[in-house]
Amino acid sequence: MNLKNKKVLVTGADGFIGSHLVQALLKENCSVRAFCYYNSFNSWGWLDTLAKDELEKLDIFTGDVRDPNGVKTAMKDIEVVFHLAALIAIPYSYHSPDSYVDTNIRGTLNILQSARELQIERVLVTSTSEVYGTAQYVPIDEKHPRQPQSPYSATKIAADCMAESFYRSFNLPVTIVRPFNTYGPRQSARAVIPTIITQLLNGSKEIQLGDLFPTRDLLYVADTVQGFIEIAKSDALIGEEINIASSSEISVGDLAAEIIQQINPGASIKQDQQRMRPEKSEVYRLFGDNKKLHQHTNWTQQYPMKEGLRHTIEWFKQSRNLEKYKANIYNV
Repeated sequence: MNLKNKKVLVTGADGFIGSHLVQALLKENCSVRAFCYYNSFNSWGWLDTLAKDELEKLDIFTGDVRDPNGVKTAMKDIEVVFHLAALIAIPYSYHSPDSYVDTNIRGTLNILQSARELQIERVLVTSTSEVYGTAQYVPIDEKHPRQPQSPYSATKIAADCMAESFYRSFNLPVTIVRPFNTYGPRQSARAVIPTIITQLLNGSKEIQLGDLFPTRDLLYVADTVQGFIEIAKSDALIGEEINIASSSEISVGDLAAEIIQQINPGASIKQDQQRMRPEKSEVYRLFGDNKKLHQHTNWTQQYPMKEGLRHTIEWFKQSRNLEKYKANIYNV
């Protein structure tokens, strides 16, 4: 598929990855409708930080993916849907699982139902590497068993299954896109990299973290976004699920040491028990296989980890960005 001049909808456009995807789609000369979560503050999330010329090109739609009428309205006249809207924080899913079911499962069903009715050309449903749980073998390919180790991951597995069922039952042109651990500017304060960076930039000499031993497959947000775009262009991936990963891993402890080295080599790390996941819920190893992505698209990783971290740190160093984050509290 050629995306040029396509009418595309991005749900979760106000979020971390979604806002970067919106910008990248504009560069692809797409006509972009940005679905933002309705709120009384008239906030468009991270889209509010975009340049004026970018905002002028966007069709902003405010609503809620849990509302089927709003979803259908947003999808009218759309050709391609990038569905990213979701509740994603794992600790928050421990005490509010109902909201994850409503948003992640029901919200995805609303997208699929409307896509079928409106005969959308392509639907990309965003999954997560958390559906795999702790690696049973590495690198983790798309055939790896699913293991729900948190209410969050359980709802994402269910959403993936719903998407697959619509492909098999109704021949809906769906692709399940499975990013591994994306990081970069605008990432939520609940994620480990912003947690480390903001503590250091606020002058902390002792960084509070949870478990230091789990490993993660880290990919800079620009590379993740380019993965989405390349996947959308590949007709061979309709009906498929596909990883976006670096095919490498680093422990949380080593990651923290690298960030400390780049910001303040004199800082140390202290484990904080409230940041520890329940033992059976912690995903101890994520290390993705990206062979399928390379096989079917022109995607290549452009940002090595050290470079990606450097760009991320520089963004956080800007005071107007850093002040948005409450580094002195644990963000669940």
